[in-house]
Amino acid sequence: MGCCVSTSSRSTCSSKSNGDMVSPSCLETGCCGQKRTRRTFSDHVISLHHLPSLPNRIFTNGKSRSSCIFTQQGRKGINQDAMIVWEDFMSEDTIFCGVFDGHGPHGHLVARKVRDALPIKLISSLHSNESKRNGSGKTCFKGNVKPDSGDSEKDCSAEDKLNSTWREAFMKAYKAMDKELRSHPNLDCFCSGSTAVTIVKQGSNLFMGYIGDSRAIMGSKDSNDSIVAIQLTVDLKPDLPREAERIKKCKGRVFALQDEPEVPRVWLPFDDAPGLAMARAFGDFCLKEYGVISIPEFSHRQLTDRDQFIILASDGVWDVLSNEEVVEIVSSAPTRSSAARILVDSAAREWKLKYPTSKMDDCAVVCLFLDGKMDSESDYEEQGFSSATIQSNHSGNPIESDDGQKSEPSLQRNFTVRSSEENETNGALSVDVVEDATSSADDQNWSGLEGVTRVNSLVQLPRFSEEGPNS
Repeated sequence: MGCCVSTSSRSTCSSKSNGDMVSPSCLETGCCGQKRTRRTFSDHVISLHHLPSLPNRIFTNGKSRSSCIFTQQGRKGINQDAMIVWEDFMSEDTIFCGVFDGHGPHGHLVARKVRDALPIKLISSLHSNESKRNGSGKTCFKGNVKPDSGDSEKDCSAEDKLNSTWREAFMKAYKAMDKELRSHPNLDCFCSGSTAVTIVKQGSNLFMGYIGDSRAIMGSKDSNDSIVAIQLTVDLKPDLPREAERIKKCKGRVFALQDEPEVPRVWLPFDDAPGLAMARAFGDFCLKEYGVISIPEFSHRQLTDRDQFIILASDGVWDVLSNEEVVEIVSSAPTRSSAARILVDSAAREWKLKYPTSKMDDCAVVCLFLDGKMDSESDYEEQGFSSATIQSNHSGNPIESDDGQKSEPSLQRNFTVRSSEENETNGALSVDVVEDATSSADDQNWSGLEGVTRVNSLVQLPRFSEEGPNS
């Protein structure tokens, strides 16, 4: 295990040309040298059990102070997409956003587990890294790095240090997340997994870590004040040269099926399974010895006043809408609070038009508006969301349905997936909801295509999947 595991991340030393300086954002004790009452790490991090009650964390359809999120179940079974916006993440000027697209028999449980645990692991990694470096327990993360003309070299070094700190935190958090999934006693991730596209906005800094084929883009004004699309992440498909090289070195195989030549997949060296349509993912431990990794790509970007909003979405959106179309839809939404829902509705209509014979995939969207402004409550309610829903998303304990959200009868074909229509003759069974993530005997009897309701990212399960992974 671990052979051929590598990643290439480049950092550049740049300075922000505009924007105002904001006060430093600090975690734990000390604020750039200022003495404050020390808090233990357990005071800051909330346990998973208490996550639903956090006031600035939303994970179901709704809005926050600066964002809106929406997911819609497809036509293949349980909604396997998950999403989150966590404002005041560590500090008042920091926001965490993420979209997670599960696949495989237990993909919905994997995506939700990652959604809940990964942000906490990121905080833990930051705290651990800074405590070791400082040796005093003081942890300080500045929201902006604004160089003065006379100290450009010093400021460049400060930005490099900030970039390095977050890079290491993302790497450690993703590694810890995959390790937890591997050893989870009640969640079988051998042939199930999830993508992840995660961002942290801290002041004018944007940090991004991602695996799989979920994507993040940004709407920004050009010199003519027109909104243009800027892609922030790369879809980590198996046919990317660096990804394919790593997989092949680890004895994995990369090829597309004849009936879907546009979909490269990862296969075991000894079996035409599982046919994973991405090169990196959480879980999917049947392929971790054969080149599929969970090491994230990391990037850092300085935001400017021209940057308007960021959109995170699962591939159900990107397979039918271009970056430019998505930016246009969000920028022209009648209210900001409705932008995510309107984008999902637009994707559903496109799938119905372009792929009327295929089943619709799940869609999940996060829209983060960089100026921190949203619509009034009355405008939000006009878009079909009640105040009770808003309140439950902010401070209550909303019940998350394993059946997903109500969806229109729209159909779609996913470029990165194999349609389940070809496999229905093989006796596909529905996946029963398991609230506690405990696998029943029926859940473990997976062979070939039987039982697979979500075959968008997997063609079939390995023949040895019934016995599970080798110890």
